[in-house]
Amino acid sequence: MTVEQYGAYLAFFSILTFAFYTVDKIRAINGGWRIREILLLSLSIFGGAFGGYLSMWTMRHKIRKPVFHFVNIFGIVWQTTLLIALLALG
Repeated sequence: MTVEQYGAYLAFFSILTFAFYTVDKIRAINGGWRIREILLLSLSIFGGAFGGYLSMWTMRHKIRKPVFHFVNIFGIVWQTTLLIALLALG
């Protein structure tokens, strides 16, 4: 995978994850059907951690749940590490 492909992958999943967290917050406010937490966490860990963490703070959603902080921060660290590794490899 090239740096450009990985960057596009991260951008896509971050936007998607931001949207899912935001939709879940709106549904929580309106009492609607909620998105499962495992799906939100999976999106974050598999490429959307930047978007997930950004949405957590902009929407004030899931900020009281330590597992969401842990998964998103862990995701940001490993996704950034992989990006740096790809950059180093050329």
